[in-house]
Amino acid sequence: MRDLCKNLNIRYPIIQGGMGNISNAVLTAAVSEAGGLGTIGVGTMEPQEVEKIIKETKEKTEKPFAVNIPINVTPYLNEVITLVLQYKVPVISLSAGNPAPFIKSFHDNGIKVITVCGAVRQAKKAEAAGADVVVAEGYEAAGINSTLESTTLTLIPQIVEQVNIPVVAAGGIGNGRGLAAMFMLGASGVQMGTRFIATKESPFHSNYKEKVLAANDHETFVVGRSVGRIRRVLDTAYARTLIDSEKKGIELEEFNKMTTEEYHKIGALEGKLDQGFINSGQIAGLIKDTPTVKELLDNMMLEAKNAIRERQNSIGEKPL
Repeated sequence: MRDLCKNLNIRYPIIQGGMGNISNAVLTAAVSEAGGLGTIGVGTMEPQEVEKIIKETKEKTEKPFAVNIPINVTPYLNEVITLVLQYKVPVISLSAGNPAPFIKSFHDNGIKVITVCGAVRQAKKAEAAGADVVVAEGYEAAGINSTLESTTLTLIPQIVEQVNIPVVAAGGIGNGRGLAAMFMLGASGVQMGTRFIATKESPFHSNYKEKVLAANDHETFVVGRSVGRIRRVLDTAYARTLIDSEKKGIELEEFNKMTTEEYHKIGALEGKLDQGFINSGQIAGLIKDTPTVKELLDNMMLEAKNAIRERQNSIGEKPL
């Protein structure tokens, strides 16, 4: 935990996941101000929009934040990299592609590099390429996921055994007990996305927040499996349309058209759940309140410490 926090210059070992085209400066800055690492997700946004969010984030916080670049998703890779260097963003998160060609350049400019992976092999390659931190994401997580479908519970300890850099757990974490569990598996911290949706600062449509708060333990499902493009979403009318299309034999090209970031924005920002999708991890069933980001992070750390202390006492007093 201390290595991760020292490495990224943050107070708490909690990172905000990239949220694609619904990323915004308000939530990013709130996470950083609360002691975590806020993240701007580039998605497919045009460079001028990314620049606007970076500038607004820097106006709202002097704390470190990250920019997540999905290498094979953004059509503006070089332009976004230029912006990161121009504005001296302190941390970069690389996903959806091979990070190796970019790491040295970022390091030469004093930027810490996080890479997102879904397999031991990917984590080992990231470390060999010079990554400072790996985020290991289980398929419980929201949005686009690895087709390997490894769960967080099994993925984290295997990666921890194989790399020496800090490992951050993502997928299925939403409270302090989850954070404590990831510590026990060997992770140095956690990355969360869905839990930050239901916070006071998050500027998403109330329909999105209410849907997360009302979710039960099986309210999310995976779409795109039939075309090799896994995405975890909340159960909505539009998501059901995607499922029906898969049953009819939809091709990858058409599926991609139906799941562009424009449809993501329609669901998440406009609240039209019959016309656009909303991402959500399986942890949604555990989320029942809407705290401030600061309250969330402070309470998570306290709950994690208490949970670890209670289990230590329990192990010491009772036979296993």
